Amino acid sequence: MITTAMVKELREATGAGILEAKKALEATNGDFEAAVDALRAKGAARAAKRADRAAQEGVIELYAHPGNRIGVMLELNCETDFVARNEQFRQLAHDLALHIAASNPRYLSREDVPQEDLDREVQVLREQALAEGRPEAIIEKIVSGRVSKFYEEMCLMEQRFVKDEKVTIRDLITDAIRTTGENIVLRRYARYELGEAL
Repeated sequence: MITTAMVKELREATGAGILEAKKALEATNGDFEAAVDALRAKGAARAAKRADRAAQEGVIELYAHPGNRIGVMLELNCETDFVARNEQFRQLAHDLALHIAASNPRYLSREDVPQEDLDREVQVLREQALAEGRPEAIIEKIVSGRVSKFYEEMCLMEQRFVKDEKVTIRDLITDAIRTTGENIVLRRYARYELGEAL
C-alpha cells in the first residue's frame, strides 16, 4: 500500500511531482531506494534529451570562502531567464561554487583532461603498480581502476558533492535539469587561492 507520507518523502528527496513519485513507488512495490534510483535514471534520460538545446541564459556566481583566502567565479547556463532568476537555480550555482572552493578540481570533465596529462598519470600509476610488486598480468586492470579514481578526484563532474557524498556533481546538475525541465550547463569556472603559484 502506497501512502501519501511515502509519496511526500520521495518528493522531498527527489523533487519529483506527486504523480511521478507515486508511479515510481508503485513500480518498485514501495521500495524507497529503488524508487529514488528509478527517478534518477528517468531524470538522466530526460537530461540527455535536453542536452542539445541552447542554454544561453543563466548566472555568473561569485563565491568567497570565509576568510577570503579562496574565491570562485563560475558561469552556470540555462535556457530561459525565468529559470535563471529561480531561487533553486541560484542555489545550485552557489553550491557548485562552494564545492569548487572546497574540492579544487583541475578539470571540468574527463573530456577536458589533456591527453599528455592523462598519459603522464597512466605512466606514474603503472610504475607504482610495478613498484608494489603486482603481477604483470593484472597491471592494466589496476591502472584502469586507478585512472577512474583519478577522474573522480580531479574532474569536477565526477566528484562527490561536498554537502552530500551520495551524489556526484553530474547527478546534482542532472537532478536540476529534471526539476526545471531545461538544459543546464556549467560552462566554465575559475578558482583562486591567495598566494597560489607565487
